[in-house]
Amino acid sequence: MTAQKTKPTLSTHLFAGGAAGLAEAMCCHPLDTIKVRMQLRNTRRAVASSLSKRTFLGVGKGIIQAEGFLALYKGLGAVVTGIVPKMAIRFSSFEMYKSWAADSEGKVSTGAVFLAGLGAGVTEAVAVVTPMDVIKIRLQAQRHSTVDPMDVPKYRNAVHAALTIVREEGVSALYKGVALTALRQATNQAVNFTVYQEFKRIARQMQGVEELPSYQHLILGGVSGAMGPLSNAPIDTIKTRIQRAAHLSGESAWSRFVTVTREIAQREGYRAFYRGLTPRVLRVAPGQAITFMVYEKVKNWMDLWDARSQPMRLANSKYA
Repeated sequence: MTAQKTKPTLSTHLFAGGAAGLAEAMCCHPLDTIKVRMQLRNTRRAVASSLSKRTFLGVGKGIIQAEGFLALYKGLGAVVTGIVPKMAIRFSSFEMYKSWAADSEGKVSTGAVFLAGLGAGVTEAVAVVTPMDVIKIRLQAQRHSTVDPMDVPKYRNAVHAALTIVREEGVSALYKGVALTALRQATNQAVNFTVYQEFKRIARQMQGVEELPSYQHLILGGVSGAMGPLSNAPIDTIKTRIQRAAHLSGESAWSRFVTVTREIAQREGYRAFYRGLTPRVLRVAPGQAITFMVYEKVKNWMDLWDARSQPMRLANSKYA
């Protein structure tokens, strides 16, 4: 008779999610930097440049040539600093919302998984992602050489950027675009978790196994990760433009949204809303593939460790 599998604790989600997020950031952050640069580029200014310089490979090559290879990792500090709480909140809140929607037998419908993903996305957006995004985008938008010590940027690192923004613009500036960020994260995680959970369930049923091998988690995570950017690219572009600019006194969030949206449509055309989609998909899809693979692996390791150490804990409590 096999032992009943215990439910992973919050600490398991915290550690596994943090490890997954760190691995994802280290591997995929350069693609995010290229995506941000493409979204911030004005179409009229880019007309004179060659076609190769307007592609994501051309933009990446241009960044390395002008600013150095390490420029691709601008803003990484802000990302890494927020990775552990972000992933902890994402996975733990998703599991919590999903458990609330479970029936008496513990089964959760596809619609409930979608709603749990929406809730997890909003939760992480408000708690961590929005301030992290503002700092990251300000750092990534700086065009300075990382190999020239005399070229001193306005924001030296993530901590310095956060302090400077708060001092010059107020704490509220760190939450610029929070509504759009919440909308982006909600749609991302709703689609992401729903597709992943469904594909995972189908794969387990077809193979008759309880746990899938790591390479299958990698593939399923990549497929599910590509769905989000395709569904909300305009939201991400508008959010990036709003978060890059300095806060204007007396301007409401809605008026800023309308102004930025109108400027993009009138000056650059509607195709500009999808600028950076290719590097975003190439950034998010492998990022989610790595995240789910590492998360599942670390969680299984921790579950195995917990199962093996449980008899020892019971023995110690017996003689305590």
